[in-house]
Amino acid sequence: MSARYTVGIDLGTSHTVVAYADHAQLVSQGDDAIRLFPIPQPVGPGEVAARELLPSVRYHPAPGELGAADLVACAASSPDGVPAVLGHYARELGAQVPGRLVSSAKSWLSHPGVDRTAAILPWGAPEDVPKVSPVAASASYLAHVQTAWNTHFPDAPLAEQDIVLTVPASFDEGARSLTLVAAQQAGLSLNHLRLLEEPQAAFHDWLFRHRADLNNALGPARLVLVCDVGGGTTDLTLIQVAHDANGQPQLTRIGVGDHLMLGGDNMDLALAHLVERRMGQRAPLSAARLAQLVQRCRIAKEQLLAADAPEQVKVTLLGGGSQLIGGASSVTLQRDEVRQLIVDGFMPREPATTHPRQRRAGIVEFGLPYPADAAITRHLAAFLSRHAQASRQALGSDPNDAAPGTLPVPDTLLLNGGVFRAPVLAQRLVDTLGDWAGHAVQVLHNDAPDVAVARGAVAYALVRSERVPELGRGIGGGSARSYLLVLDDAQGQRRGICVLPRGTPENTEVVLPERTFALRLGQAVRFHLVSSVADTPWQAGELIDLDDERFVRLPPITTVLPAPAGQRALDVHVQLSATMTEVGTLEVHCARTDDPSQRWRLAFELRGGAAQPQPEAAASTDTPVHPRLPEAVALIDQVFGTQSQAVDARTVRQLRARLEQMLGARDTWDLPLLRALFDALWARMRRRRRSAEHERVWLNLAGYCLRPGLGAPLDSWRIEQVWPLFEQGIQYTQDSNNWSEWWTLWRRAAGGLDSAQQLQLLEVVGEHLMSIQHARRDKDPLQSSYDDMVRLVASLERVPAAYRVEVGNWLVQRLQKTGDKPHTWWAVGRLGARISLYGNAENVVPPETASTWLQALLDLDWKAVDHAAFAATTLARMSGDRVRDVPAELRDTVIQRLQAIRAPETWTAMVRDVVELDEADQKRSFGEALPAGLRLLVTA
Repeated sequence: MSARYTVGIDLGTSHTVVAYADHAQLVSQGDDAIRLFPIPQPVGPGEVAARELLPSVRYHPAPGELGAADLVACAASSPDGVPAVLGHYARELGAQVPGRLVSSAKSWLSHPGVDRTAAILPWGAPEDVPKVSPVAASASYLAHVQTAWNTHFPDAPLAEQDIVLTVPASFDEGARSLTLVAAQQAGLSLNHLRLLEEPQAAFHDWLFRHRADLNNALGPARLVLVCDVGGGTTDLTLIQVAHDANGQPQLTRIGVGDHLMLGGDNMDLALAHLVERRMGQRAPLSAARLAQLVQRCRIAKEQLLAADAPEQVKVTLLGGGSQLIGGASSVTLQRDEVRQLIVDGFMPREPATTHPRQRRAGIVEFGLPYPADAAITRHLAAFLSRHAQASRQALGSDPNDAAPGTLPVPDTLLLNGGVFRAPVLAQRLVDTLGDWAGHAVQVLHNDAPDVAVARGAVAYALVRSERVPELGRGIGGGSARSYLLVLDDAQGQRRGICVLPRGTPENTEVVLPERTFALRLGQAVRFHLVSSVADTPWQAGELIDLDDERFVRLPPITTVLPAPAGQRALDVHVQLSATMTEVGTLEVHCARTDDPSQRWRLAFELRGGAAQPQPEAAASTDTPVHPRLPEAVALIDQVFGTQSQAVDARTVRQLRARLEQMLGARDTWDLPLLRALFDALWARMRRRRRSAEHERVWLNLAGYCLRPGLGAPLDSWRIEQVWPLFEQGIQYTQDSNNWSEWWTLWRRAAGGLDSAQQLQLLEVVGEHLMSIQHARRDKDPLQSSYDDMVRLVASLERVPAAYRVEVGNWLVQRLQKTGDKPHTWWAVGRLGARISLYGNAENVVPPETASTWLQALLDLDWKAVDHAAFAATTLARMSGDRVRDVPAELRDTVIQRLQAIRAPETWTAMVRDVVELDEADQKRSFGEALPAGLRLLVTA
């Protein structure tokens, strides 16, 4: 049965908005054919009202805090099972009680530094507050909408209607896929749903309302800039306006911006920082109370930026606990100072040559990685510069006539998003573009920037279904990005092959007939993609150097090619193809060249991880990883091959030295060479038990060649193969050196182990550490590998924070009572590090615990105790996230102590500012150097 309604859902960072159209009444209702759907929601204790905007927040009340009547309106809207209040009343409660409000779930969906499917929100909330994942929070808003819709339209269930769900144009494939997962969790059918970029939706809304006289409404427009600044993102899109032979407008999107987590939330936060400073607090507010203050500053901002703004507004933050009233603090904000802070800070009127200021690291607040430069106009200038070539063509100007330092500025502007409800912000952006262009730009009137995206989503669907003939095909342009497959190069150069060029129409499959890949059936295959919004006209199959910041990493895509039943592993040749689906997501397939009917879809891995290995490799070229690799494999075969029984112990022990003589010092072995050596060792794994020397050498080399367990193609597959060895254990259990190499292997591979595997490791190693502590048997072979076990448990960053706290407390007590070896402090620093090397931010030890460990370190003489100073540095390191950072006065003390012992300046910088680790400090943190050419970029 065909759908009766088309429904547009704007699942926004700040608000969720729903619009719809009844197919049977399109003609009769004219401009009113697209209506807003008022969403019932709690607006006060026991009170429910229908409103056009549903705040995208949820409040998790304490047991007994609210009555059953307060929860009834949303009891059916929480598929995650966590009791919550949604909407207007939730936001009001969150402004009164700290630590219980889930907000900005949409921003978290695009944050690769956390597991977006894990229950981590509210970020930094106390342990007694139930938590949900960003996906579950988003699903709860959609489920609430569905419940409300089905109640109002019982004969037309929402899941059976044509639904358009909007996302930022800058969302990558991971965030888009997770949005679809949220829709499924809410009970919506993907068969009736597609994604649409928000700027396109906003422009379709304007087109629909001017469809009767579109040419006159567009006027002389040749290039339209859609600037959509909402609560969490700034979304930029360029649309070319041409005309066909009949003079009808032909609209083509020619550029979209990179993901920019910058919007109204950042403005609220800036105001909160100003208010916090004026309150004169002895210590910075906790993350929960700062979030509470941000909610109050949001209200003040909207009042002071309005057209009829008062001269001043008072912001009051209630005290905590028994000091709820008496401990309240108030600050008065003046209209002029707020306008200066927000308007000049976020939209400075500067020349077009002023681009975003680059820093070593961005800003982290509430766990979210915001841009280091908050000036939206600077990001806009950089965006226009990246798309200068396509813009000049759209404007009809000769690229050769462009004066140095000038930008092709769009002649027409459409503003959208809640930020532009403030006239002063809208006017500042208009004036800045006029400055750059040298003349005033045409501004298309947007009558409702808060709801235009939802309405435009409906208009888009109606245009696509040919129900609005005046608009023809609407906005064309195909894929907004080029997608490239990353290739593995022996010289360490990152190259990519274009698999889907920018502008490829939807549902058009792009096949790479001249590129084939050798894969093995029954094994996992993992490819790495990057995307680019650059206007460079790459062609499918073209090789490109990935040598600049134009390219954005996407989550890996993986599959396991099924092996024929009863047959041994078989190598096959496949070709890749890519399609931008009608739903709005990228699909990649591989098919056998000799039998195209055998075809497999490659799915994106969507569980976020903080460590971003660079460079990533996805497929191999024909260039050998090292010219002497065959000789190196022959040496390995001599020791671990089928004919190696007669090799003496000395030859076995010398294998590593002989490999270094042939290949160079092992710290120069790059990632492709290391993994090739590991694969050779793994193929001969069964022969590792011929003697204690065989086992020891195999464990040493295998662990070294697999470190850090991630960063190369098929590392997840390698870890999957290696993990069963843990159950088997070692053969020569009385050899202490073999135990040492055993634990070192797992420490080196820890980055590739998942949480469950790391927990199993911790359980086993913890039992051994306890037995050593109590037995103290010098003859126990495990006794001498105590240090290796400690270093291993400290490296398990995917273990939940509670376990890491337990291990760290135990180590600190041992260090204080028994005089444990000083380098154990390194393990304490790694356990309590404020920024993980590869783990997710939600597993970081609480700052209260880190502060306790820091106090123990401050009691030591850092000149006399090795590792103490660097352990203190990692514990006090600045992340920018109040949920993780230790108190400022404690960081100041650490800085003073570091300066007193003349520690490296990079250590002081790590405590004072948000910076990335340099190579030397990364080596200290890991305990050894990473493979040559591999650097882990940590998304805080």
